Amino acid sequence: MTTATASKNNKKTKPATDKTEEKKLSPVLTTASATRTEKDLLGTAQVPANAYYGIQTQRAMANFNLSGIQLRHFPNLIKALAMVKMAAAQANYQLKQLEKARYEAICFACQEIIDGKYHDQFVVDMIQGGAGTSTNMNANEVITNIGLEYMGHNKGEYQHLHPNNDVNMAQSTNDAYPTAVRLSILLDHGKVVSSLRALKKAFKMKSVEFADVIKMGRTQLQDAVPMTLGQEFRSYASTLSEDIDRIADLSDLFLEINLGGTAIGTGINTDPQYAHLAVECLADISNFSFRPASDLVEASSDMGAFVLFSGMLKRLAVKLSKICNDLRLLSSGPRTGLNEINLPPQQPGSSIMPGKVNPVIPEAVNQVAFQIIGNDMAITMAAEAGQLQLNVMEPLIAYNVLESMRLLSQAMEMLRTRCIEGITANVEHCRDQVNNSIGIITALNPYIGYDNATRIAKQALEENCSVLDLVRAEGLLDEKTLEEILRPESMVAPSRLRR
Repeated sequence: MTTATASKNNKKTKPATDKTEEKKLSPVLTTASATRTEKDLLGTAQVPANAYYGIQTQRAMANFNLSGIQLRHFPNLIKALAMVKMAAAQANYQLKQLEKARYEAICFACQEIIDGKYHDQFVVDMIQGGAGTSTNMNANEVITNIGLEYMGHNKGEYQHLHPNNDVNMAQSTNDAYPTAVRLSILLDHGKVVSSLRALKKAFKMKSVEFADVIKMGRTQLQDAVPMTLGQEFRSYASTLSEDIDRIADLSDLFLEINLGGTAIGTGINTDPQYAHLAVECLADISNFSFRPASDLVEASSDMGAFVLFSGMLKRLAVKLSKICNDLRLLSSGPRTGLNEINLPPQQPGSSIMPGKVNPVIPEAVNQVAFQIIGNDMAITMAAEAGQLQLNVMEPLIAYNVLESMRLLSQAMEMLRTRCIEGITANVEHCRDQVNNSIGIITALNPYIGYDNATRIAKQALEENCSVLDLVRAEGLLDEKTLEEILRPESMVAPSRLRR
C-alpha cells in the first residue's frame, strides 16, 4: 500500500507571510466557547476549535439528525474515503497539478485515517441529502485539518491546504463518494464470506455427527418418509455453500468505478490522463483490481450493481431465516413438540413460566433476516428514484447495503457459536417417531401395492395402531422382508427392490 513519503522532520521552513494577510486568512478562534469561525457559501458558522471537521460537516450535523448512525459506524467506509482521496492526490501530483508539500500532507492524513485514526471525526449521519456531498466534505475537511497540522499550521488555515481546491482536486462527490462506497463493500465483503464459510462448516460437522440418527422427514408439516438428521443438516450446509461463490462473483461488479468522471461523467476539470491514473493509483493502494467504467456518464447514475448485490444478501437472509424456522420447529416442546434436537440454552425464557427456555438465537436471526429484506426494498426504491445523470439517493443505498452486510456477518457468527455448534440430538425419540409413524407405509408401498398401502394407512390412523402390526396381521409381508425393508439404510437412500 502506497503511503506518504515525507516526514515532519524534513518539511520546508514555513515561508514568511504578510502579517495583515495572515490575520485576514486565519480562522477566528473564540476562546470562551473553544470554537473557531469558518466561512462558506452561506456565511459563517462556529466549529469546535479541536474538531478536525469544518463548516460543511457542522452544517450537515445540524441538518441531518435522522438515523443516529454516523459515518464512523462503518470504519471501512471511512478507510475507503481516505484511499480514494490518497489516489486522487497521487494522480494529481504525478500530473504536476498538486505541489509536493500539499501532496505529502494529504497522503500523510489519508494514511493516518486508513490506519484507524481520527474516525471519531466522521460525524455526518449516513442518511443525508445532497447525494453524499456531506460525506465527501466531511472527509475533505478532516484530511485537510490533519494535513494542516502536519504542515505546521492550525486547523482552519485553509490558505495553506484547502478542502476543495487541494483535497478534492479533480473530483466531485459524484465520482469520489460512489467509488468509496464500492470500495467499502469490497473491504467488508471478506467478513461476510468468512462468516458464511464458518457457518456452513458447522452445519457440515453436525451432519457427520448425526449421520446415523434416523428420523421422520416432513412435508407440509405432515409425516412424509424417513431420513437421517445428518441428511437434514447436510442440506443446510449445501444451501449455504451455494451462496459463497455467488456473493464473491457479484462483488466483482464493484470493481468497475466512475472515478475521474467528476460531476456527471464527462470528466470536467480533470487532466485527460487523470481518470486512468487515479484508478490505477487506487488499485495500488487498496489491492483491488479496479477498472474504469466503460461509460462514465452511465456509471454516474446507474445503481444496478447495488440492486444485484443486495438481492444476493436478501437471498442469503431468506435461507438463514428458513433454517432458523426449522431449528425452532425441530427443538419445539420439549414434551409437546417435535423435540428431535436440543438447542443450547442461552437464557431463561420467561418471567412467569419457570423452567421455560426459548430458542432466542434463531429468533434473533429471523429478525435480522426481516431487517435485511426491508433494507433490500429500500435499496430497490432508492435505485429507481434516480433522475437523469445522478442518483441522489445513494446515501440510503450505501447505508442499507453496509448495514445488511454487518448484520449478516454478526448474525451468522452468533448462530454458529451460540447455537449450531452446541446442538444435540434426541436419538431414541427420533427413532420412536419413525417406528410409530404412518408415513413408514411409503417404504412398504412398492411391495404391497398402493391400494393396500392406502387402506393400511387409513386403518392405522383410525384405530391408532401400528402400520407394521396391521401388515403382519394380514400376512402381507414376511418378517424377513419387513426387516430388510425397514433397515435405516434402505429407507433413507435409493435401494434395489426385492419384490
